[in-house]
Amino acid sequence: MFPRYLINFDLSQVKKIFTDFLIVGSGIAGLYTSLKIFDKGEVTLLTKSKLKESNTEYAQGGIAVALGDKDSPHLHMEDTLKAGANFCDPEAVNILVTEGPKCVEELIELGTKFDKIEGKYNTTLEAAHQRPRILHARGDATGAEIEESLSQKVINENKIKIKENILVIDILTEHNTCYGVLVLHSATNEIIAYLAKAIILASGGAGQLFLNTTNPEVATGDGIAFAYRGGAKVTDLEFIQFHPTALYHQGSPKFLISEAVRGEGAILKNIKGELFMPSYHPLAELAPRDIVARAITDQMKKTNSNYVYLDASKIKDKFSQRFPTIYKNCISLGINPEKEYIPVAPAAHYTMGGIKTDTWGQTNLTNLYACGECTSTGVHGANRLASNSLLEGLVFGNRIAQKVKENKELFSQKIDEEKNIFYNFPRKEIRKFDSRQITKELQKLMWDKVGIIRNSSDLKQAIQKINEWKFILKSELRTTEDFELANLIILADLITKSALQREESRGAHYRKDFPDRDDINWKKHIIY
Repeated sequence: MFPRYLINFDLSQVKKIFTDFLIVGSGIAGLYTSLKIFDKGEVTLLTKSKLKESNTEYAQGGIAVALGDKDSPHLHMEDTLKAGANFCDPEAVNILVTEGPKCVEELIELGTKFDKIEGKYNTTLEAAHQRPRILHARGDATGAEIEESLSQKVINENKIKIKENILVIDILTEHNTCYGVLVLHSATNEIIAYLAKAIILASGGAGQLFLNTTNPEVATGDGIAFAYRGGAKVTDLEFIQFHPTALYHQGSPKFLISEAVRGEGAILKNIKGELFMPSYHPLAELAPRDIVARAITDQMKKTNSNYVYLDASKIKDKFSQRFPTIYKNCISLGINPEKEYIPVAPAAHYTMGGIKTDTWGQTNLTNLYACGECTSTGVHGANRLASNSLLEGLVFGNRIAQKVKENKELFSQKIDEEKNIFYNFPRKEIRKFDSRQITKELQKLMWDKVGIIRNSSDLKQAIQKINEWKFILKSELRTTEDFELANLIILADLITKSALQREESRGAHYRKDFPDRDDINWKKHIIY
């Protein structure tokens, strides 16, 4: 068992701020939901860092949506279900693909400019898609374009209050109802309570749990961890997507080389210059991400190398125009992708599991909703289809706004300004710890033992080591790094135990000791 709250407090002694709608997170899900809901009341948007610092900002490939005459929501649904390894919720997927086009059209109306050729949207192909349905912006800076357009709209709206550098420590709950959140103001170290009629979590994923990740530093899975501590159900945490192609350059952060590069014709070769993907899957480079990531890992092991090569010679002179962000990043490291191979290796990229919600974003706690990467809506199954994540943030953020607006009882109720919740856990410093050092050790442990290829022995070793760090959860936590580490330890524990429990291989979860999919015994979800 974990402590219910990470700090001791008495709400009657804490500064309180009241708002109608409280949104945690400033990626596509949080920003879009804010814009869809502010007409019904005051919105306060909390973000851990700066407004634009989120996974959305770094999304390259684009947003998958069936808009063309030769495409359809039905085909998009087929691809999503297939990539998800027979583990998606068909109802949720149907909602995603049928409501997606309207949400994307609204995104365009809000100012997002997708790339066009001769007046028509320039859609591209990505892995496991039957049709070229990926809208992109600025070549390979789709997320940055979306984040910019939505951020500007949010900044310009008086009824949306933006609070930056706010770390949410815990949700405040009583009798299965969420009343708000307890936060740390990073600049002042002040503890504040935000109380609201509806609390919407859009806090992102947990890529920073792994040594190699394409995610920014803020992606520590806080929302999933504090929702779980507060009694919200979480599920499918064993399914972590490892992107096959992150730029490998020793000493540099793992920079994503978009799926779209392979969609445009780039091919993978091992360090001997040999093609290998056709021997792993009929779709070769365009196989689902989990298959490509394992194939690359296998080749790295066979050739005793830390990377394989991405050969983009088929794109040649178009590379710098189609992928300007990737091109500039490669050039800055002395790699010219138009003339030489790009060294790549897999990296943790996306958290498929998370806070369990229904198709309206409602959790099992009254007044608590969630959308985006921190959730498990059922649309991704065991392996997310490329470029479905941005679409999910839009569709389910929109549905939360609809649901909340229809809740007349919610609007009639007043926030209980005298609400008092207190928590006093006997905390003691068992021994001093260095949060940054332990975080690095945890990231390496998760990469080595709970990564792309798993087995019982490694998972048990990981659990044993994670247990040694649990004293931190009962210690006095003071800094952002302390709280993030506590959240990472909780998620590491849940992910590793889920991975050990699931004795099969499915999608992104691969067990070397149970290499086959087992629909008879394991077509079921592990829920905490």
